Amino acid sequence: MTDSGADLGAISKLQRLVRIPTVSHRDADLIDSEAFHRQTEALAELFPLLHAHLELTRVGDHGLLLHWRGASAERPVVLMAHLDVVPVDEDATWTHPAFDGVVADGFLWGRGTLDDKGCVVGICEAVEQLLARGFTPAQDVWLSFGANEEVFGTDAQDAAAVLRERGVRPWLVLDEGGAVAHDAFPGVTRPVAVVGVAEKGSTSFELRAEGRGGHASMPAKMGPTARIARAVMRLEKSPFPARLPAPTIELFARLAPHAPAALRPLMANAARLAPLLTRALVAAGAEPAALARTTVAVTTLSGSPALNVIASTAKAGVNVRIMPGDTVAGVREHLTKAIHDDHVHLDLAESAEPSPISLYEDEPAFALVERVVAEVYPDAVTAPYVLMGATDSRFFTEICERVYRFAPFRMSKAQRESIHSFDERIGVADFAEGVRWYERFIESLD
Repeated sequence: MTDSGADLGAISKLQRLVRIPTVSHRDADLIDSEAFHRQTEALAELFPLLHAHLELTRVGDHGLLLHWRGASAERPVVLMAHLDVVPVDEDATWTHPAFDGVVADGFLWGRGTLDDKGCVVGICEAVEQLLARGFTPAQDVWLSFGANEEVFGTDAQDAAAVLRERGVRPWLVLDEGGAVAHDAFPGVTRPVAVVGVAEKGSTSFELRAEGRGGHASMPAKMGPTARIARAVMRLEKSPFPARLPAPTIELFARLAPHAPAALRPLMANAARLAPLLTRALVAAGAEPAALARTTVAVTTLSGSPALNVIASTAKAGVNVRIMPGDTVAGVREHLTKAIHDDHVHLDLAESAEPSPISLYEDEPAFALVERVVAEVYPDAVTAPYVLMGATDSRFFTEICERVYRFAPFRMSKAQRESIHSFDERIGVADFAEGVRWYERFIESLD
């Protein structure tokens, strides 16, 4: 992997944005608004043609919605990304500091390189280059950049409302989500360009147990902490039933020709052999298993404020990623039954149902994405899948039947694991390929 001069010109723009810590928080008092203002100013400076030629609408406090008029408004396209990032765990050991934006060993290191400033700058750089050549897209192109995606904010929802009010019904919406994933499936050596055609719902509950509390020298049985601990273990032992939605079956059918010989018959006949394939996925590890079921993760724990005090209230945060076909109501019922303790209360913190499944079979919009992937990444296999995370694009499903989630960057397994973790990084050459992908996508609209 080499760092050519042309590549560094684009990567330096991403580097500048990475150095601006636009961390979003649920508590508005914790948000550094000045950082978001600096980022908005940096975007205007880095992409002057884009800001000169596209009509800008402000959304929320820091979100941006830009309109690039094309030769036709008949089939408008929306390209999405988000401007905010998650906080950095101060105890995590980064190879290079999270907000220093260091370029080393062929990578740009830093929070937001993959999630999701890489997409922001990739889209803007593609538009800037096309404008420099005097290019006009065949269809209207909208750029939607929310600034509170990581905290379930409303920027994208407000942007979709603006389009609805203006009578704009997108033909295609493209947001973050999938990637050109390397080492994604056991035995498949070719990279897989996974395009999310649906996403799981993201719902959080808080488990809460209460009691008298008191001095740690006189513990009673089944106090709040013990009840919460038992509830957590019961959830661990009660996973949701595993099954394969239609996009996942199609994913394996497309991967079958590239799988080891022993697995090809199973994958090629995924629809008929779904129960067997489902069991194989569950046994293959956390990432494959998440393709096959609604998942439950205990994420936060709290109890006593001191080591010598018995907690009067103990809590556990539970995040559930809901598979299409399941519902928030069904999840609550499953958790309540698994915990089986009337003294543990289940409070809903936030909820989002799984998205509808977008059109992908014999669908020209999906074929366009696939065609551009084949051009820029000829070694990759393109396939639909169900995204395990949540994106801002879920707010656009009410006005568009073709909402896809795909970040056009190569990502290793280690890179995918770095998202929301430490050592997040993007390859310099890989970023240049992603810019080219966005450019070719816009040029290919007809």
